[in-house]
Amino acid sequence: MPVRRIDVITAVHAPSAHFLADAYKSLCAQELPDGWEWHWIIQEDGSGDAVRPHVPDDVRVTFHQGRPGGPGVARTMALAYATGPYVKVLDADDQLTAGALARDLAILEADPTLGWATSRVLDLLPDGSTAGFDADPEGGPLAKGVVFDFWKANGYRAQVHPATLFIRRDLLLALGGWMALPASEDTGLLLALNAVSPGYFSREYGLLYRKWEGQATAQNTHTDEGEREARMGVIQARVQALAKVM
Repeated sequence: MPVRRIDVITAVHAPSAHFLADAYKSLCAQELPDGWEWHWIIQEDGSGDAVRPHVPDDVRVTFHQGRPGGPGVARTMALAYATGPYVKVLDADDQLTAGALARDLAILEADPTLGWATSRVLDLLPDGSTAGFDADPEGGPLAKGVVFDFWKANGYRAQVHPATLFIRRDLLLALGGWMALPASEDTGLLLALNAVSPGYFSREYGLLYRKWEGQATAQNTHTDEGEREARMGVIQARVQALAKVM
């Protein structure tokens, strides 16, 4: 029986490259059913010399470079090298928890009506401790539109985390990959997915989300009010347009 593949896509730039070792360790700890394997596609947002030394020497890992355009552009470029039926998001500074890939795979394999899956997140703090959330939704299917409705009613904050997405590749391609935004491109994808397809939320933790001073969401530019309103506006308009045609 031919082996089927889960393509794990990671965008990386020089400041976060040293975290790739931890991400790789978390990937190597994943156990998949017989007949499945993972392929890690690391796409640098740029073409310098600082990232390559941190890329693991493993036949299951491929590394690519390109013109800088932000993480959304890098991830979408990585789609050129994805060949399996599923894509898993893994940011360079994050780590998968044990069993995360197999759980996501089982959910979508069991229900062809679901287009994507997400899970709970633990913040990984600089001192090595972790912190969870107290407002995660109930586990189970997420109907079309429910993530968007919550996001719109709660200050543009989704109740599930886009960094945990596991997606059918064909659906991801049909939506054009990640949005070409300077930030919130992953939220834009999550909401677009929710506009066209039901998904699933697992109450089990699937990701260690690293908090550190260099991450994009910690920068002052990320909270610039004018830009933020523009980002949220185009995300909302896209979701509403998709909902009309589906």
